[in-house]
Amino acid sequence: MKFILAKICVIYLTFISISCTNTKTKDDSHHSDAIAYTEAECDFGDIQSPINILSQRTKGIIKSRINIEAHCNAVENKGHTVQIDFDSTSKLTFGDDRYSFKQLHFHTPSEHQIDGITYPMEMHMVNVLDNDESDKPHFLVIGVLFKMGKENAFLNEFLNKIPRDHEGLVKVNEAEVNLEDLFGSYDCEEMKHYFHYNGSLTTPPFTETVSWHVNQVIFEASEEQIKIMNKIEGNNARHIQDLKGRYVEKEDLYVSSK
Repeated sequence: MKFILAKICVIYLTFISISCTNTKTKDDSHHSDAIAYTEAECDFGDIQSPINILSQRTKGIIKSRINIEAHCNAVENKGHTVQIDFDSTSKLTFGDDRYSFKQLHFHTPSEHQIDGITYPMEMHMVNVLDNDESDKPHFLVIGVLFKMGKENAFLNEFLNKIPRDHEGLVKVNEAEVNLEDLFGSYDCEEMKHYFHYNGSLTTPPFTETVSWHVNQVIFEASEEQIKIMNKIEGNNARHIQDLKGRYVEKEDLYVSSK
């Protein structure tokens, strides 16, 4: 009996070791090709993402400004997500920091929760800090949540362009897919309200170098649009993570784009 129990323990510990090893990748980009959207099985740190944002437990209001220059050049089916790529001239400026606007992609359902509510879809705009001399890249990610409602004009610009094959890519230009068509439908005063906190990437290697800015406005997309996205990428949301002493700030973020 003791021999059998010892053997079971060895098998279990081997499984745990393999689980930890398999979550690591050599790529530090926000969403690498490793498909692992489940809750982390190992301890990746104290500031993991996504989180449940409790709107009544936020601290203060910070005021910031973001300038975005976005030029879309491709639509990709990554298998685990739908991704819109931006060219090398696409930039985001946040205070004195300058970022390269790399891509935006989608999760169905949402990764972040607001007051315990999971929405049917979330979009992440991924920016990487320029001239970063640290050993790990630093990211600024803008999160946008979607509820089911009226048809979304921005999504319509690329839904029929998404390649049906995994790893497929279709070239587009900014006249065909324009980010302004998403944000332009909302009033500037309404659009400025965000939640801010420091966290991590939501896929391996879960690097804890992300400044998160989640829009308080819940955008709308039709049931059919959300179903199309989910059919392509599946359920690709990571579970919410513990705050572990962190707090979320309310943020007035003035965004200008061109």
